[in-house]
Amino acid sequence: MENEYADEGRSFGVGVGVGSDDDGSRGVGRRSFVVGAGLAGTGGLLGVGGAAPAAAAEGARHDGPDSRGAFGPDDFRARQLLLVPDVVLLPEGPVKDRAVLVQDGTFRAVGPVRKLTDAHRDAKQVRLKGHLLMPGFVDAHHHLTQSFGKAQAFGQPSEIFKTVWEPLEHALDEETAHLSAKLAALEALRGGFTTAADAGTRAPVDVGVIAEAAEEAGLRCVLSKVVSNGKGGKEHLERFQDSRLIHPSLAIPVPEDATAEVLKRTADLCADADAVFQVHVNEHLASVERSLKSVGRRPLSYLHHIGALNAHTLGSHATLLTPDEMRMLADTGAAVSYNPVASAWKGNAVAHALMWHTMGIRFGTGTDGTRGNGFRLVDAAESAQRLSYGLMSGDSACGAGRVWLTHATSLSADAVGLGKVTGEIAVGKAADFLLVDLQVPELTPSYDLSWELVRLADRDQISAVFVDGRMRLWHGWPTDWDGRALVRKAAEIGPEVVRRARIQRVDPDPDRAARGGARGTGAARNQSGS
Repeated sequence: MENEYADEGRSFGVGVGVGSDDDGSRGVGRRSFVVGAGLAGTGGLLGVGGAAPAAAAEGARHDGPDSRGAFGPDDFRARQLLLVPDVVLLPEGPVKDRAVLVQDGTFRAVGPVRKLTDAHRDAKQVRLKGHLLMPGFVDAHHHLTQSFGKAQAFGQPSEIFKTVWEPLEHALDEETAHLSAKLAALEALRGGFTTAADAGTRAPVDVGVIAEAAEEAGLRCVLSKVVSNGKGGKEHLERFQDSRLIHPSLAIPVPEDATAEVLKRTADLCADADAVFQVHVNEHLASVERSLKSVGRRPLSYLHHIGALNAHTLGSHATLLTPDEMRMLADTGAAVSYNPVASAWKGNAVAHALMWHTMGIRFGTGTDGTRGNGFRLVDAAESAQRLSYGLMSGDSACGAGRVWLTHATSLSADAVGLGKVTGEIAVGKAADFLLVDLQVPELTPSYDLSWELVRLADRDQISAVFVDGRMRLWHGWPTDWDGRALVRKAAEIGPEVVRRARIQRVDPDPDRAARGGARGTGAARNQSGS
């Protein structure tokens, strides 16, 4: 098998791994709600100003080195840092003998180790033995205020937004919306996502609550405000100018929620502001048929017809596209999100992402809030294509590893409007990256690291997560706030929110065939528990 490393043709051996299972340090906490211009910019560890995060609480062990004493969080407390991993995942693929200079939250230089070492002698050098430095994953489609109800979608018919998600979000208040969003942000970071595009909440709260939660957790967020009534879009797009992590966006959940005039005006507002307009399109058969009956066109075709499909449009799911609709996407430059786990859990079809790739359609990969695990997402992205299309055509590669890694990082960033900001290890981009332990059985021996990351890697190999140059997680837990306390609080409050929502679920096993016991009495019932 051909080795993929750019500068070496032999199989890859790695060194020291990292192991820890530490608690967080500070409380769950909340700042005052954001009103008006936006959130304060982030500073801290390798962020603007170079200040270190608050010290861990007494008894926490975050600041120690890894299990073999190679490096720990304290090693990254510097304004200018020269990182020297064994491998860097660059746009051209995995490369050895590369160093990365990080300063003020940005990649300042990327190049050969000797060259950067000689040129930046004043920088603090950290040798990351046995590790890969790679871009953080970018979730192109999320719902941060639905985290209390993930398991409510199991075994349900495809179109459940009216029976599960709307009641759940309507049951949230400011405190529980903040808790839900922060829980989702923590899960995303644990799974290697450094950015998530939130598609807009139906919760009756100001979206500043969600912005606050994301920024507290340290997740970069493309944050939508739902503007189906045509109000508040311009103000939202101007709101977060002082934040380094919050990037405003506008959303209309589905085209049928707004008039043609509002849809067109929203798309134009986003284009003028260089922001993305998020809208679910062609996700389920029911929605396609409703659109045909109400406006005489399929959802994506309707957006194109009224002029609301442009290079700033981000269509979510798009699993049911005709060839003509694919051509509309390619011609207009509109982007879509490919959400393979959502298709498996509650979909009617798997989007033909390989066809999109071949046609030059812009797309990123998204979770739809299903599970926050970047490595499992790229595995699902490749597997779904193989099972849905590759087997029928004898395509044993289905894009191989590089395609799915790229669409989950730099091309996802492009799809959510942040292609100039994040998504790759490149000079001038935000320092949003992961340190991944390569010295594990799953990746030994290594021959094609890109494909191995797609099929074999998992989030337990992520030693550290950095967003905007600042360490956010160390072995899965925050270094400067108490993530375990947040989880305990969510475990207590989440079920109460679900009970209050009176979510309507279809019993997936009414005859108790899978569970045993007495036969059920009905196909549907209201669920009051989690």
